[in-house]
Amino acid sequence: MRFMMLMIPKGYEDAPAGALPDAEAVASMTRYNRALKEAGVLLALDGLHPPAMGARVRFSGGGQGARSTVVDGPFGDAGEVLGGYWMLQVKSKAEAVEWARRCPAGPGNVIEVRQVLELSDFPAELQGALRV
Repeated sequence: MRFMMLMIPKGYEDAPAGALPDAEAVASMTRYNRALKEAGVLLALDGLHPPAMGARVRFSGGGQGARSTVVDGPFGDAGEVLGGYWMLQVKSKAEAVEWARRCPAGPGNVIEVRQVLELSDFPAELQGALRV
């Protein structure tokens, strides 16, 4: 089963463009990432730049007539924002949660653990249409 662990760092929504974690935080996260890799559960991981460097594409209308509007960051209405993710291949949600609990996250940070939808999760009649 694949699970994505989404890092939601406290205060990251207000981080200035180009903000980076300090050397100590990078060192402890590197050790954690290495443990995931050595355990054979890590498929991918990435950190994200602050929202100040991003953009949001909002859609209005529906179907083929949907219109889009682009808003550059920072986003005044941002509550919690993603700071990065890990993609894991594990045997259960409990195992993914256990890995999340081991993360050297700072006070107030949150890791959301979500199972990835697999093609096999959909009814057989939809699986053909979903193949890319």
